[in-house]
Amino acid sequence: MSVQELLIPKPREITTEPRFSDKVFRGVVTTGGLSSLLLLGLIALFLGYRGFEVLRQEGIGFITHADWSISTDDAGNVLESHFGLAAMLVGTILCSLIAVAIALPISVFCALFLNFYAPGWLKKIMVTIIDMMAAFPSILFGIWGFLVLMPSVEYWAKLLHKYLGFMPFFKMQVPFYTRSPFVAGVVLAIMIIPIITSVSREIFSQAPLDRIQAAYALGATRWAMIKAVVIPHGRSGVIGGAMLGLGRAMGETVAVFTVLNIVFQINWQMLLGAGGNVASLIILKFGDASPYEIKALMAAGLVLFAMTLIVNALANLIVRTTGKSGR
Repeated sequence: MSVQELLIPKPREITTEPRFSDKVFRGVVTTGGLSSLLLLGLIALFLGYRGFEVLRQEGIGFITHADWSISTDDAGNVLESHFGLAAMLVGTILCSLIAVAIALPISVFCALFLNFYAPGWLKKIMVTIIDMMAAFPSILFGIWGFLVLMPSVEYWAKLLHKYLGFMPFFKMQVPFYTRSPFVAGVVLAIMIIPIITSVSREIFSQAPLDRIQAAYALGATRWAMIKAVVIPHGRSGVIGGAMLGLGRAMGETVAVFTVLNIVFQINWQMLLGAGGNVASLIILKFGDASPYEIKALMAAGLVLFAMTLIVNALANLIVRTTGKSGR
């Protein structure tokens, strides 16, 4: 063997076959994703199986009617029942929209402040606090809202009625402001602000550095750069974060149950102390419900499950349609 053959190594074989570690990692990730999908499917099947009898009997009236009543005899047999979710669905939508309308601008400005205005030491502290708030149990927000926040929010509601009472949403025939959807919406807004802020901050931090520097080079101020570069780039992410917060607000149970009067009537007046949502209905009725009413509550859970899936699907659609224009 010559010296040249000893010095030149053999050509390395190039292959597209993944390594064993890559196969294991891909298998674990795929299994985890499929297991989540399987669990969601099993939950939907369970709720549909338990609530099918009520859905078949009530039909479309289960969504369009607002009456929720059941009468049984001494043996527990159902004599007459009327189950309708219209009032709770209206309350769910109303409280959630109030929460998102309040939380979205606050969250966006907080994310912009943390990324482009706050000093480093303050940013670290605020990011830690926001992440901790996102993990707080909802019962703490409910108790705090009931004991501390409610008197102030009732005063804000009176101001809204006084100066904006000509609008249908703020017009009231009966001046009863205690435990209204507006109070519940404010509490929910405080709950979802950390979620939307975290998502928005992460999206804004990924704005292209070359475009930011180009905006500064052209003489743009910091706010002009944010309007021209950062906000268009992160628009789809902000919408996704808002939808994520909306899904959290729609499914919230304890906080809404604590600060809202559960009344089975359709109420679009956000300042009137009457309303509810689907999740609070379930927690209110589940403890002393008869076996047949439990089936109705399972059907209500299925409707809430479907609403959440629809919101997530809309979020994905909005992100896909606005993502290209925001880059």
